[in-house]
Amino acid sequence: MKTKIQAFLDTLILYDYILFGASFALFILFIILGIVLRKKLGLAIFLILLAFTLLLLAPTLGRIFMHDFLFANTTAVISQKKLEFTEAIVVRGVLVNDSRFNFEECKITAKIHKVSKNPLRNYLFQFKTIKRMSISEYDIKKADSRDFKIIVEPFTYERDYNITIGAKCK
Repeated sequence: MKTKIQAFLDTLILYDYILFGASFALFILFIILGIVLRKKLGLAIFLILLAFTLLLLAPTLGRIFMHDFLFANTTAVISQKKLEFTEAIVVRGVLVNDSRFNFEECKITAKIHKVSKNPLRNYLFQFKTIKRMSISEYDIKKADSRDFKIIVEPFTYERDYNITIGAKCK
């Protein structure tokens, strides 16, 4: 647990600290307003509930949306081929830096999941992957694209499957 917390703290950037500080400042402001307006009980309770909701949701959702905006990227599968003599799949793709920043590192993940004729089951299968493989690419400049190849092994699934690719960059 300590290593996970340390790894999270190592990935924080200046914008994260600004977001966390602003969230905490708004929390304190709404708590003080709730205390000052304690004569109006309904408004005071609303402000205190708003303060705690803001304290819990703003850092989490703010960080997710901020990182999606700051480190925007596009991934696409160019080709996929199941190898005949080896239990593996070769996935070729491209990663495009759509952000205003240079990426120091991108962790590209290929996920393989089942496919069925039922659309509801297809939606649920996206959350239960058969196999997952990741690679890292380094130093991607803004508006640059990078071709990559991921070898997913061992892969022994014989029925229909679908491959999705995503990337988390920093």
